[in-house]
Amino acid sequence: MDLSLGCTRLLIDESKAQGLLRNQCAYVLATTFWETAHTMRPVVEAYWLSEDWRRAHLRYYPWFGRGFVQLTWQANYQRAARELGVAFDQDPTLALDPANAAKIAVTGMREGWFTGRKLSDYIDLQHSDFVEARRIINGTDRAQEIAVIAQHYDAALTAEWVG
Repeated sequence: MDLSLGCTRLLIDESKAQGLLRNQCAYVLATTFWETAHTMRPVVEAYWLSEDWRRAHLRYYPWFGRGFVQLTWQANYQRAARELGVAFDQDPTLALDPANAAKIAVTGMREGWFTGRKLSDYIDLQHSDFVEARRIINGTDRAQEIAVIAQHYDAALTAEWVG
C-alpha cells in the first residue's frame, strides 16, 4: 500500500498522536481507503451527484456523509462538534477539512462514536480481527475486502512503527 497517497501520512500521524497500535492504524487506513473510493482524501457522499440531488433525495440532508469515514446524521455531527470543539453542527462542511476528517476518523473509531463499537473491541496486541472490525463503521458490508486491505496496510506500516 502506498503510504504517501492522499492524506495517508496525516492519518498515520493522527493515529500515532492518539496512541493507536500499528494494527489499529492499519484498520483506520483500510477503512479510509474504502470509504474515500481509494483516494485517501476527504470526500462527500454521492460526490458525483449535485447538492440539489442530495437535498431532494437524502432524508438526512444536510447531515450526509463527509470526510474520511463518511460522518453522517445530525447526532454524529453534534457529537463530533462536542468532542472535538469544532462547529460541525453549525457548518457540516468543516468535516471535509483533512485535519478535522482525520480527528473524526481516528477518535471516532477509537472511542466507538459511530456504532458503539471501537477499535479495541476487535484489534489489540494479541489479535487483529479485521473482518469483524467493519462493525465499527458500517455493519459487515464489504468486511472481507476491507480486511485484506488492512492486512496490506499492516505490513506496510511494520517497517516504521513500534507498538
